[in-house]
Amino acid sequence: VQLQASGGGLVQAGGSLRLSCVVSGYTLDYYAIAWFRQAPGKEREGVSCIATAAGATYYADSVKGRFTISRDDVKDTFFLQMNSLKPEDTAVYYCAVDQTGSYSYTGVFSVASYDYWGQGTLVTVSS
Repeated sequence: VQLQASGGGLVQAGGSLRLSCVVSGYTLDYYAIAWFRQAPGKEREGVSCIATAAGATYYADSVKGRFTISRDDVKDTFFLQMNSLKPEDTAVYYCAVDQTGSYSYTGVFSVASYDYWGQGTLVTVSS
């Protein structure tokens, strides 16, 4: 399984970006898809998740109301629409897939829940 993230870039505060993650190699149903981010000197943190079996979406408190996760099953792609960006959103953003259902045990925003990761795409928000 390979994940390819794209869409990062430099944007001014208040602006928007849309990240994409294309999943290839094994495109049967997966239990959860998620976006994480990692700022310099900080741990990787969960941003948003779709738990596909439960039909539920989750957002970190810091991005609620500003970010939206979505998926296109036909294209095996999922997205993160980011609006009203803030300098504190600056980070490398990673997409991830849980193909074993681990999230139900370890949590939707646990790094350990995810089996496959994209390479990351850098988002820089200037003030």
